[in-house]
Amino acid sequence: MYSKKKTIEIDRVHIWHPFTQMKDFENTDHKVIVRGEGIKLFDADGNEYYDTVSSWWTNTLGHCNRDIGNAVKKQLDTLEHVIFAGFTHPFAAEFIDLLKGFLHPSLSKYFFSDNGSTAVEVALKMSFQYWQNLGKKEKTRFIMLDNAYHGDTIGAVSVGGVSMYHKLYKPLMFESIKVKSPDCSTCHLRKSEFTFDTSGCGCNIECFKEMEKAIKDNSGITAAVIVEPLLQGAGGMLLYKKEYLQLLEKTAKENDVLVIYDEVATGFGRTGSMFAYQQAGTVPDIICLSKGITAGFMPLAVTVSTDNIYNAFYDDYFSHKTFFHGHSYTGNPLACAAGIENLKILKKENLPYSNKTALECFHSKLKKLSKYDFINDIRYIGFIGAIDVVKSRKEKTLFEQKERIGKKIYEISLKNGLILRPLGDTVYFFLPLIVTDKDIDEIFKKTEDVLLRAVTIK
Repeated sequence: MYSKKKTIEIDRVHIWHPFTQMKDFENTDHKVIVRGEGIKLFDADGNEYYDTVSSWWTNTLGHCNRDIGNAVKKQLDTLEHVIFAGFTHPFAAEFIDLLKGFLHPSLSKYFFSDNGSTAVEVALKMSFQYWQNLGKKEKTRFIMLDNAYHGDTIGAVSVGGVSMYHKLYKPLMFESIKVKSPDCSTCHLRKSEFTFDTSGCGCNIECFKEMEKAIKDNSGITAAVIVEPLLQGAGGMLLYKKEYLQLLEKTAKENDVLVIYDEVATGFGRTGSMFAYQQAGTVPDIICLSKGITAGFMPLAVTVSTDNIYNAFYDDYFSHKTFFHGHSYTGNPLACAAGIENLKILKKENLPYSNKTALECFHSKLKKLSKYDFINDIRYIGFIGAIDVVKSRKEKTLFEQKERIGKKIYEISLKNGLILRPLGDTVYFFLPLIVTDKDIDEIFKKTEDVLLRAVTIK
């Protein structure tokens, strides 16, 4: 393994990091992480950090889970990869056989890819071609939510609404129909002081009216509506009520529009249920899954559709209805091995449901932050939580952008043995399903210290 010095030398000269203004590191080195164990990461200097963002939301069972690691090691001696067109293998079959046991039976056809963006890209192309294969050539558009984030490929960007990430690429994007997000944290109809789990917001889902109008007015040209169910992640960890999804499913079906759920971030226990859609009692036409699918071990994704969609592609070769889409690492056996073991663990240990005590502890700790005037809103769902940091909630004053309060929080958190990587001025937690009460106590002691120090720095 390269030394810290050599790693930093090569990194500084050659490596371009994602979502990073590299000039910010002109006089600062990236942390060199050399080991992970459980909920912690360890750097080259021996410092340890609570990984409260689950390494970009992928890690669900803690770092270096021994059972998953051994499953991948075993797979290395059997089959590392094979083309997935015209071939299959037992590891893909076993993985799907396990996964289908967690999903609604109507979601029955599985298309492999390798990350969240590609899972979404598949869903967009699949839903577009579905209508083309049926002869409804005019159904080419997508309805999306502003503040949506579905990935970084051009198709995924075209249904994304986070201005900072997406606006530059507008000349490359196809046109989508944008609808205002159902954001409980900023809703003027919210009756509770804080969002919390949305149950006390006291609204009548007035926010759905704009979506309803968009679907009805554009049903003839719309292929699908795409949403992140219950939680918009990169847009600011924004929560909305399950009734919104219920109305969405009903309205879309009545107007012959497909529904795509992007559960890349919310899937595999993050929201307190195996999948977020289950809390609403709804079922999409297509669902996109990745991130926690292998507990962070290997890149893997699946886009799952109904028989109805699949059958629109099933025809003689010269009908030209084939779904001409694929990835080099489609159905990779190593990734499937990690996914198989991950699903076995989730089933055996009944996660996330068996860790209810830690879940309640997490929510309780978040609520207690309401005593601080610099906390504007608090919201949570399952093992995900978020707080908006402001100068004063009572005086309704925000930090100016140039103050970069999020960056200060991040830098101080690292000194405190904690990884807090805010989205703007929103501090969030994406905890693994195996987090304990003791972990949560320590995380929030450190978090309070970080926040108090950050908001007092001039």
